[in-house]
Amino acid sequence: MGLIGGMSWESSAEYYRLVNESVRAALGGQHNAKSLMATVDFAEIEALQRKGDWEASARILAEAAAALERGGADFIALCTNTMHVVAEAIEDAIEVPFVHLVDAVAESVKAAGSTRVGLLGTRFTMEMGFYADRMAMHGVEVLVPTAEEREAVHEIIYGELTLGKVREESREVYREVMAALAARGSEGIVFGCTEITLLVDASDSPVPVFDSTRIHTERLVELALRP
Repeated sequence: MGLIGGMSWESSAEYYRLVNESVRAALGGQHNAKSLMATVDFAEIEALQRKGDWEASARILAEAAAALERGGADFIALCTNTMHVVAEAIEDAIEVPFVHLVDAVAESVKAAGSTRVGLLGTRFTMEMGFYADRMAMHGVEVLVPTAEEREAVHEIIYGELTLGKVREESREVYREVMAALAARGSEGIVFGCTEITLLVDASDSPVPVFDSTRIHTERLVELALRP
């Protein structure tokens, strides 16, 4: 598998851990996943996000994907939710399959019998529509927090979690946002940002949670182990 990481490196480390734990659980012994990772500089990507220069970000990630393919990757995955906004550019840059995170999440939600979920993530993920629109293609409705709640969720991700900071006060904020989404009719909560699992887990939510990172890595391992 080819992994595009670095957004943030904490997120990539979680991907690497989950992928290798799953392979070892499946195969036993000293087994781990055969993988390549291209790590971009998150400071560069984050600056482009703030400027809204998605084309420049797309070029960087497309180049990383192409490098992984040249290195021998059989399929490519992007180790971040937000930058799936440029997934099409990545797909256009490679010949091997691109394993889209949102497809995997939507299929997991449907398999659980849910059709309406709340979404937590960066401001871009919650507001730009690419995530909700892709989920809708699978018949899943997405609810997002209020504007004030979205700002709080976003700032905790960028100001704390991507820097490795975990604060109890921020955990309580996320609990309140998830409770509000559940009260509005969300049948589950999608953790649409890898770093979120550093702060909260299923025990913090009044409804089932769908951890996008775990769901995505399980799909990657399934493909990697396919005969």
